[in-house]
Amino acid sequence: MRKAALPTLLVSTVAAAAMMTSSQAFAYGAGDFFTRVGVAKVAPKSDNGSLANGALSVDVQDKTDFAFTLGYRFHDKVGVELLAALPFEHDIHLNGDNIASTKHLPPTLTLQYYPLGGTQSRVQPYVGAGINYTHFSDEELTIGDLDLDDSWGAAGQVGVDLLIDDHWALNAAAWYIDIDTDASVNGAGVGTVEIDPLVVMAGLSYRF
Repeated sequence: MRKAALPTLLVSTVAAAAMMTSSQAFAYGAGDFFTRVGVAKVAPKSDNGSLANGALSVDVQDKTDFAFTLGYRFHDKVGVELLAALPFEHDIHLNGDNIASTKHLPPTLTLQYYPLGGTQSRVQPYVGAGINYTHFSDEELTIGDLDLDDSWGAAGQVGVDLLIDDHWALNAAAWYIDIDTDASVNGAGVGTVEIDPLVVMAGLSYRF
């Protein structure tokens, strides 16, 4: 189901772009500050690696919570956006048992391209690429003391705004984020957890 999320978003975007057009002009382009708010699902990839020389298989669970972005368009077709949120808390299964958890805060900065920026279209798709920093906190493990190192990684993004008026729009977006963290138990390194989530968000966009 998780693997179908991004293709579904892309198909929905193309369908919306084909059906929704308008002759009304919208001031959508250079100089816009904007925020997007909504519900985001962080879905780690299915195989998150193993620890302790293969003795423990790792499965990081999905989490859905509130998220928001802040952005600026310095050109009709080019802008920047920062993905932010309250810390997401994930359960971690080791060999199928739910015996660990962690919170993480994953701010992600992307440079975006809007192919229809500066036009009259109510449908404004975009793509982006950038960098992610993930801070882990409140790690818990029933069989020891777990520590996860902070992570830097690349990020890619697709999204679309469906404009309602000069300020409001419906928004859907997805990010792929490279998150790998070195894990320690009781102070000893035990391996790397590869989270690499797909983040899918739906909500509202507001342009100032």
